[in-house]
Parts: sequence; C-alpha cells; structure tokens
Amino acid sequence: MAEQRSPKPQVGGSIPSWPAIDLARWAEPTSRKRNLVVMADKIEGEEETRDWARWATVAAIVAGAVYANSYFAAESLLIRVLGLIVAAGASGWLASQTVKGKAFVTLCLDARIEIRKVVWPTRQETTQTTVVVLIVIFIVALILWLLDWGLNGVVSSVIG
Repeated sequence: MAEQRSPKPQVGGSIPSWPAIDLARWAEPTSRKRNLVVMADKIEGEEETRDWARWATVAAIVAGAVYANSYFAAESLLIRVLGLIVAAGASGWLASQTVKGKAFVTLCLDARIEIRKVVWPTRQETTQTTVVVLIVIFIVALILWLLDWGLNGVVSSVIG
C-alpha cells in the first residue's frame, strides 16, 4: 500500500487523523511558551472559581424554588407552576454558562445533528420487524414451556 501525502502541509500529515505540525509555534522562545502556559492556567483557575459560584447560585435558585413552592402551597397551582418554570429557566441558563454546561449544550446540539442523519424505517419495515419479534417470542416461550413441563415431569417421577 503506497503512502499518500498531502501537497499542502496545513491540511494534515500523511494520515488524515494526524494534524499537521505548526512549526512556527514550536519555534517560539521557551520563556514565551512558559508565560502562555502560566496565563492559561491562571485563566483556567479563574474560570473554575466562576463555575463554582455559578453552580452555587444554581443550587440556591433550585432550593429557593422548592421552598417557595411549599411555602405558597395555598396559592394557585398555575402561579406556583409558572414560578417553578421561571426558576428552572433561570437556573438552566446559568448552568449552561459553566464549562460543563457548555459541553452539555454542545453534546445536545451534536446529538440533534446525528439524529437527523438516522435513516428511520418505514411503517411497513416497522410492522414486519414487530411481527418477526412477536413470532420469535412465541416460539421461545413455547420451548421454555415444553422444557419446564418435561423437567417438572422428570422431577415429579423422581420424587414421587
């Protein structure tokens, strides 16, 4: 098998899953690289602190909504449900602003894209598959019933 190489180095290596190496980035002075790493760690630490604050706020909103729902139990159900929906929306939006929340939103959007790629069976294919499954279930149930009946007879003759 002959190895194929791309004529454009920015496209990728000889194997498409391997990215091309940016030589300019590797040629940077070491102290600059260290500064970039320190800055990235600092930003990541600040983001992590903000995430904890956001998650704490989300927990407070949810706890407040649960408490308010029980405190206002005598009020109209419609008003309480609307309050819970507003609280859920606010906490969901705030949670989606965190790193894990953004990853979850991205996962949901990617899943939606993948679902659109699925080739769903037609009604006829679904019906035929269902009939085949039901027939197989009936046959297996019959085999198990006969096996149970036969073993019951053997055990009964040994005991009695």
